[in-house]
Order: sequence, then C-alpha cells, then structure tokens
Amino acid sequence: MSDRPRFFDDLAGVAGGALSALAGLREEAEALVRARIDEAIRKLELVRKEELDAMAEMAANARAGQEAAEARLAALEARVTALEAQITSPAPPNNLARPPPTSPAQAGEVEAP
Repeated sequence: MSDRPRFFDDLAGVAGGALSALAGLREEAEALVRARIDEAIRKLELVRKEELDAMAEMAANARAGQEAAEARLAALEARVTALEAQITSPAPPNNLARPPPTSPAQAGEVEAP
C-alpha cells in the first residue's frame, strides 16, 4: 500500500507538468494569433478609432470653413454686382441744375448801352 500514494503523486506531477505545458502552448498560440491579426490589419491599412475620429473632426472643420468662405464669396459677388450696376446705370437727372444759357443775357453778359 505504500506504493500506491507514490503512484498517485507521480501521476499528479505528470498531470501538473502537462497542464503547465498546455498553458505555455496556449500563450504561444495567442501570441502567434495576435501577430497574424496585426499583420492582417497592416495589410488592410485599417486605422484606429482615435485616428478616424481625428480625421472626422478635421473634415468637419474644413467643411465649416468652406461654407463660411462660400457665404463670404456670395456676399462679395453681390456687392460687386451692385457696384457695377451703379457704375453702368445713367446718372439720375439733377433737377437743381440750370439749363445751359441760350442767350448772352441769360449767360450774365450785359450789353453795353
């Protein structure tokens, strides 16, 4: 009967060694899979969420700047059109101006007596 506990001790030692070997194998497999996934991600040129969020923010800022520039351009074009219309339209008649003189008396010349 004294051989029996030693047998079980040996069996437990072998089982424990097998479990630790399997745990090491599992860690090695995880590292290998992680390396393969990282390689696949690099090949697919995927980006991280933080990078995507930063690019989305930059695009939103650019879009807002473009809309502001378009609004400013439209205002400037309207202003130029209004100024061109003022330049090309005929001057309104000046009712306060006297008509040009038609006779010397109207011109302020006095005839000698």
